[in-house]
Amino acid sequence: MPWLELEVAADPEAVEAVSEILSRVAPGGVAVEPAFELVDEGLGARLDPTRPALVRAYLPAVAREPGRHGEGVDRSVAEVDAALGHLRAFGLRPIGELRTRIVDEADWAAAWKAHFPVLRVGRQIVVRPSWRRHRPAAGEVVVVLDPGMAFGTGLHPTTRLCLLGLEALAERGALAGRRVLDVGSGSGILSLAAVRLGAASVLALDLDPIAVEATAANARRNHLARRIRARQGSLPSGGPAVDVLVANLIGSLLVRLAAELAAEVRPGGTWLVSGIFLDREAEVLAALDDAGLASTDRWAEGDWVALAGHRS
Repeated sequence: MPWLELEVAADPEAVEAVSEILSRVAPGGVAVEPAFELVDEGLGARLDPTRPALVRAYLPAVAREPGRHGEGVDRSVAEVDAALGHLRAFGLRPIGELRTRIVDEADWAAAWKAHFPVLRVGRQIVVRPSWRRHRPAAGEVVVVLDPGMAFGTGLHPTTRLCLLGLEALAERGALAGRRVLDVGSGSGILSLAAVRLGAASVLALDLDPIAVEATAANARRNHLARRIRARQGSLPSGGPAVDVLVANLIGSLLVRLAAELAAEVRPGGTWLVSGIFLDREAEVLAALDDAGLASTDRWAEGDWVALAGHRS
C-alpha cells in the first residue's frame, strides 16, 4: 500500500511543537531524525544542535478519496500546513515548509539494489552486482558480487581505495601467484579482486559469520571457491606468513593490531590497509612503522586514506 510522507525541517527547539501538529493526523505516530555528523572514524554519530531536525509522519495514501479517514488525506495535509503556518507566525524558531511525497511499500531488503550500479574502479576493475548485466571489454577484471548483509559493495571510499591499491600491486607484479590474507573480508570483494588480478589463493577472515557466508557465496558465484577460503576468526590466523596482506578496518583497530598484522606478512611481503580517517593517518603510520611495516604508497578519497608498503 502506498503512503504519503509528510516532512518538516524544524529547529531542535521547535521539534516538539511540530511533532504535536503532525501527530494529529498520523495514526502511526511521528519520527524525528536529528541532524548529526559522523565521528569515531565513521562508526559513531554526534548530534548537531545548530542544524534543523527532520520530523516525518505517514498517512495511507489510499485514503485520498473524500469520506475515508475523515475528509481524506488532502484535508489532513491542509490542516497540518495551516497549523504550521500559525506556529511560524510566532517567529520563535525556524520551521521549514511542509514537504510531501508518495512512498510505496517495498521489500526493503532488496530495494537498495536499485542504487547499486555496475561500478568501475581504476583502469581494470569492474564490480558487477549479480542482478545486473555487463558486457566485459578487453582487459577488464570483472567481480560479480552480491553483498547481502555484509559490508563491502565497492560504493564506500574505503573499499574503492583498497581496490585501487590491489590494482596498483597487480600492475607491479606483486599479486601474481601470491598467497593473500584478507582481514575483515566483509562481502569478500577484496578477496575476489585479488584472485581476479592474479593471486594464487586467499584466506578471508572475518569475525561476523554473515560476512563469512557472504564471502564463501561470492567465491562460488565467481567460480573461485577453490582459491578463496573463508573462515570466521581474527588474528593470529594460525597459518604461515603470507605474501600479501589486505585489511580494510578502521584506524584505531589498525593501530591496535599493527604488530599482529606485521606477523602475518613474510619479510619483504606486501601489505595494504584502508579505513583510515585523515585525522588518524599519522597515528596509523607510526604504529605500522614501529611494527616493521614501512609505508611506500598512499591513496586518498575525501576524508579516507589507504596505505601500502612492505614488511622490512
